[in-house]
Amino acid sequence: MVGGPSVSEEFLNPEQSEFFLRGYPSRLLRGPKAAHKHLAALEEKGFIRRRSGLSRAVEVVGWSGKGAGSALPTPVVGRVRAGMPILASEEVEGHLRLDPFIAPAGSFVLRVVGDSMIEAGIRDGDYAVIRPDARPRNGAIVVALLDDEATVKRFYRVADQIRLEPAHSGMEPIIVKPGEKEVRIIGCVIAIIRKY
Repeated sequence: MVGGPSVSEEFLNPEQSEFFLRGYPSRLLRGPKAAHKHLAALEEKGFIRRRSGLSRAVEVVGWSGKGAGSALPTPVVGRVRAGMPILASEEVEGHLRLDPFIAPAGSFVLRVVGDSMIEAGIRDGDYAVIRPDARPRNGAIVVALLDDEATVKRFYRVADQIRLEPAHSGMEPIIVKPGEKEVRIIGCVIAIIRKY
């Protein structure tokens, strides 16, 4: 968010996070005093501004549009394994409306299955926002196709081989030497969305 504070899980509870991400509350809180307390906390932390003299006039600091109007429909194209590779199928399951800051035009979303990236904060059931990129930098978290199987791993190119590294101390990397398997990098993970 340009010019505004960064949102962190340590500062916001789930209701406050949802309000901040959507730009409006999804439901009325447990009463007027509870709502007032939440709004006061968000205002004190610099995430919102309340307009004096106007009832229920709340502005999210740094919000790039009105409500979800600036959000882009981002396709959810299936799932990808964070573990052993799974057969890749590119079938649109639906769309998530995401702010262009989170998912620039051309991005897509995959649902993560497995726990091989748990030490990088990517959990089973998370949604990974992917920016297409066939030439990632070393250390980037990527979605890679090994023959026809997709997986999420850290990418490293070492001499003439590719190492796909899990973020799980109990798992071994996938090392692909020339001529063994076809490796195609689909894109880089640029955001993780988790539903509680």
